[in-house]
Amino acid sequence: MSSCPALPDGFDFTDPDVYQQRVPLPEFALLRESAPVWWNRQPRGVAGFDDEGYWVVTRHADVKEVSTHPELYSSNLNTAVIRFADHMSRDQIDVQKLIMLNMDPPEHTRVRQIVQRGFTPRAIRALENALRERAARIVRDAKESGSGDFVTDVAVELPLQAIAELIGVPQKDRSRIFDWSNKMVAYDDPEYAITEEVGTQSAAELVSYAMTMAEARKECPAHYAGPAADIVSRLVAAEGEGNLNPDEFGFFVILLAVAGNETTRNAISHGMHAFLTHPDQWELFRRERPRTTAEEIVRWATPVVSFQRTATQDTQLGGEKISAGERVGLFYSSANNDPEVFADPHVFDITRDPNPHLGFGGGGPHFCLGKSLAVLEINLIFNAIADLAPDICLVGPPPRRLRSAWINGIKELRVVYG
Repeated sequence: MSSCPALPDGFDFTDPDVYQQRVPLPEFALLRESAPVWWNRQPRGVAGFDDEGYWVVTRHADVKEVSTHPELYSSNLNTAVIRFADHMSRDQIDVQKLIMLNMDPPEHTRVRQIVQRGFTPRAIRALENALRERAARIVRDAKESGSGDFVTDVAVELPLQAIAELIGVPQKDRSRIFDWSNKMVAYDDPEYAITEEVGTQSAAELVSYAMTMAEARKECPAHYAGPAADIVSRLVAAEGEGNLNPDEFGFFVILLAVAGNETTRNAISHGMHAFLTHPDQWELFRRERPRTTAEEIVRWATPVVSFQRTATQDTQLGGEKISAGERVGLFYSSANNDPEVFADPHVFDITRDPNPHLGFGGGGPHFCLGKSLAVLEINLIFNAIADLAPDICLVGPPPRRLRSAWINGIKELRVVYG
């Protein structure tokens, strides 16, 4: 197995203490140069898995290679989450295989074909006007407050409203969806005092809520019919076209709440911080609104640092022999800073084009289903900020980062709205 002597002994690319401080971009650069597929030892069980580590895949081309060969690299065997709490039971991990993110073809293919009916260009366009109005209202409300935490005032709101709009959650219930999704991903951060049990309970409550919603749509589909029919109606009440059973729909909503809500929120938070620390880019955006902006924000932010796959058979990658059953970490934050692909990757450039970043995945069956919705949300919120609060500026301490093994999260970003 390859060695990288320049790395400190015991360094772990999924250590949540590291990500509470920074994304380890210098260490990724070392590996891309000297050991692009590198064995990262871990104490047995520290990540929730009964093994002694995983492969760190750092180059753009290799991340794409793994992503596009699900027959060699499974999302299902150990799920796509690279690190759980160390006391997570195997049964708790295996339950998560019911989420589409953790499925392999052909089961993944079946579920995705059903679910993608709700993410057609027409379906996303149908949300645009409502989300544009909400974006403007969010920014106006924030500006009236004068100053505050951008994350809670602005970044959390539009992704939450988009997911809730998509699945038809009543306004009165939307804060519950936000609360549940927060608790499901915050188990690494002691500030939130979220135990594994609380996270599991939150997931159970969200699944139960979604299953109840699905049953209501099935029992009375006519009530939800018409051009404004929400995604639930399309997915569970499509007689003869294949549909999701209530359990499958419940786990799909968990995926939406985390993959659709948490990731877009963090892209918006990182994007705002990038603009405010690169004022030339903010001036450019205010003036020209480049169509390439959202893609560069996602590359720069890379809200999901990594997912994993598990080798289904002995294979080779980047000159290394990988054995069946070994876990393989796909480090999107490294791939999105690969100088073989991106000129000056350390530069935030909203005119970057082409921009083949892997912030929505490395291609293959798990490429982000909600990409067009995420891009729409990012465009809408920054257009609203540029129109209504163009003089926004940073104030107070640096951004506070989430302690997480795999999410590049900002918990707090203090601003004056101008």
